[in-house]
Amino acid sequence: MQKLEVFGAKKLKGQIKISGSKNASLPIIAATLLSNKKIILKELPKVRDIETMLSLLKSLGSQIKFNKDGTEIDNSKQKKKFASYNLVKTMRAGILVLGPLLAKFGSAKVSLPGGCAIGSRPIDIHLKAFSKLGVRYKIDQGYVIANAPKGLKGNKIHFSKVSVGATENLIIAATLAKGTTLLSNCAIEPEILDLVNFLKKLGCKIKWISKRTIEIIGVNKLKEISYSVMFDRIEVGTYLVAAAITQGNLMIKNVKPEIIRTEIDLLKKTGAKITTKKNEIKIIGSKKIKSMKLKTAPYPGFPTDLQAQIMVLLCKANNNSIIQENIFENRFMHVAELNRMGAKISIQGNKALITGNTNFAPAELMATDLRASVSLILAALTANGKSTINRIYHLDRGYENIEKKLKKVGAKINRIKNG
Repeated sequence: MQKLEVFGAKKLKGQIKISGSKNASLPIIAATLLSNKKIILKELPKVRDIETMLSLLKSLGSQIKFNKDGTEIDNSKQKKKFASYNLVKTMRAGILVLGPLLAKFGSAKVSLPGGCAIGSRPIDIHLKAFSKLGVRYKIDQGYVIANAPKGLKGNKIHFSKVSVGATENLIIAATLAKGTTLLSNCAIEPEILDLVNFLKKLGCKIKWISKRTIEIIGVNKLKEISYSVMFDRIEVGTYLVAAAITQGNLMIKNVKPEIIRTEIDLLKKTGAKITTKKNEIKIIGSKKIKSMKLKTAPYPGFPTDLQAQIMVLLCKANNNSIIQENIFENRFMHVAELNRMGAKISIQGNKALITGNTNFAPAELMATDLRASVSLILAALTANGKSTINRIYHLDRGYENIEKKLKKVGAKINRIKNG
């Protein structure tokens, strides 16, 4: 088991290059199952969830090679339709292979997903939508056993609530369905737009006909392509907060600022000075951090994946703040650890009441989920002394070389192997 030692109270200064998006890569990797031709994916981040998804594809019969051009996925001999619990248990995105397997073979057996313990995240929205495409399913011993006796058939589907995973799964499945599928009340996260761009390049017929409505006409022929995955906007947000909280001066490269306008505007309101160019963001943290009220919401609202990070910043604000978590019901697990460092945060239902002017104290800490673990690093960067963060395998699921990137801009942070 590995841990991180963080020595705080240093201003971060320099440049950080952002990696490819984990949350865009996962559905795109799953979608490669649609094709029997070679596909090269570029900019896949070197994180645990990507390794797990590639291992899942290998278990299904995909052939995967790593070369200088990127990650080559060849599904010409892919025949298996069984996604085991052992591979799906550690990440939510494993359920995304259900759509392409049903589209390609008309049947599949996929384990119910695992991942972070931040909420139940049921897949009932996925399954209800699949049934509209002609899929029959049952849940047996933790597995979804699904089949479409007559193949997938296009239909009109309205999602009961905005769901990123269900939107991705149904877009992927509908690309090979017979006829036309109309999906409404879709999630419109940038990662979904990236998935749609990938599928269109692959030869799928997809178009947006309104803000949250997609029309998909089924095809039976796909191309051999190479595709570069978009940048990781959550990683960008994390490093922007790191600069803001340490009164740092960072240049963030390999980004599209217009995609994270909500996050930039919010950080400006806390006092940070931010300027943007075509592919970069410059941020200078302020000595005085302003308090605020904010709510998490589906894109283009403030992302739940940055809630823990912004909470750390608001602990340092000049007054009290409130964060309302509207996406997941159990996403305040970092609060107990932050309070151990001297924060004064109380939870009332889905709201966190944050007392400002916190001086974080160093402590021994325990990561509980991916984004919570990075919030502990941010708090530790401002504490005067050494903090130790345990169970960092959560962190490795979604951040590529985080300690190396932070070291490069002046942080004192080390990875320690226990025993």
